[in-house]
Amino acid sequence: MVRMSAEERRESVIRAAVKEFARGGYHGTSTEAIAKRVGVSQPYLFRLFPGKKAIFLAAAEWCMETTIRTFGDASKGLEGEEALHAMANAYTQVIAEQPERLLMQLQMYIAVGAAEQEGDHEFGEAVRASWMRLWDTVHLPLGADVEETTTFMAYGMLINCLIAMGFPSDHRVWEGIYESSRRKDAPGK
Repeated sequence: MVRMSAEERRESVIRAAVKEFARGGYHGTSTEAIAKRVGVSQPYLFRLFPGKKAIFLAAAEWCMETTIRTFGDASKGLEGEEALHAMANAYTQVIAEQPERLLMQLQMYIAVGAAEQEGDHEFGEAVRASWMRLWDTVHLPLGADVEETTTFMAYGMLINCLIAMGFPSDHRVWEGIYESSRRKDAPGK
C-alpha cells in the first residue's frame, strides 16, 4: 500500500469536503462525514486543518480555482464570441461531469450570506476574492467589456440555479437561454 504525503491527504480531504458540503451545506455537514469519506479519523483531519471553517474555505477556494482554471484553459488564445462560447461549453461540460462543483458554488454563497448576517466576514472576504479572480478570468477574453462579462456571469448563475433545481434541458424555462444564444449566433450579430 502506497502512503500519501500530507499534501496529497490534504487534497483528498478538500475533494471529499467539496462533495460533502455540496450535499449538506456548511451547517449540515459534519467533519465526521468528511473524515469518513476520506477514510481518516477526525483528529487526523484536524491535524491538516484547524477546524471545519478552514476545511470549508479550502474547499471553496479549490472549487473557485478549478472553475477559474476551466475558464482560463478554455479561452486561452481566444477573444470575444469565440472565448465566450469556449468558456460556456467548458463550464457546461464540467457541471455535467462534476455536479458537486456547481452545488458547492451555491453552498458557498449561502454560507457567505449566513456568516455575513452573523457578523463573520471571513467567509465573505475569501469567497469574494476568489469570485473577483473568476470575474477577471472571464472579463479579459471578453475584451474587458463590463456588459459582456456581466451578461456571461448572469447567464451562468441562472443556469446554475436551473440545474440545481432539476429543470430538464427541454423544459420551457430554458427557452430564453436557448433563444438568446441563437440570437447571438445569428448572422450579422
